[in-house]
Amino acid sequence: MTDFGFYLVMTQPVVGYAKCAEAAVRAEVPILQLRMKEVSREELIRTARLVRRITQGSKTTFILNDDPEVAALVEADGVHLGQDDMPLAAARERYPTLSHFGLSTHNLEQVRQARSQAPDYIGVGPVYPTPTKAIPDPTLGLTTLRAMLAEAPCPAVAIGGIDATRLGAVIGAGAKNLAVVRAVCQSPTPYQAIRDLMTAAQYHWERAQSNDSSAHS
Repeated sequence: MTDFGFYLVMTQPVVGYAKCAEAAVRAEVPILQLRMKEVSREELIRTARLVRRITQGSKTTFILNDDPEVAALVEADGVHLGQDDMPLAAARERYPTLSHFGLSTHNLEQVRQARSQAPDYIGVGPVYPTPTKAIPDPTLGLTTLRAMLAEAPCPAVAIGGIDATRLGAVIGAGAKNLAVVRAVCQSPTPYQAIRDLMTAAQYHWERAQSNDSSAHS
């Protein structure tokens, strides 16, 4: 997998999962993850099948959080695994229909350990404090983020508390891919929120690239 840029994690969107997924597909979000914590298996499968129908045949890759069995069942494109979920190698062997495997990392050692697991991408975070997890992982901050991104053996996506006001700082720390949750899911107009964030991110990426080119000329 190559760098993809924008990654949307859907968690309790205020407009509902269907409308948020439709907005992501319309905006051509490269990767859309469905993350539903503390819901029944039936509700997870029902919502995942809905998102699969919406994303089918689009430019948006559909990833399910945590559960490779359900991901395979609903024919998702891939699964995102946490440090305490099924080991990546086991998930890849057991569910060969899944083509994308992501892995969360929360410190430098986990980034280094990811090399042997060969994920398609890693999540790096949380960069900033975020209430989207019941038991949040320690906040990284920009200095640790920069160090983790530099060690990443594959595309790395920064995640955690990222919104329009923080895009520049995160991209300035070296992030070529970033994930947003609340900045879209709490918006009553998710399509516009996605477009605004993607446009702002592109501006900061181009500015960072220009600065790099000037520094090496």
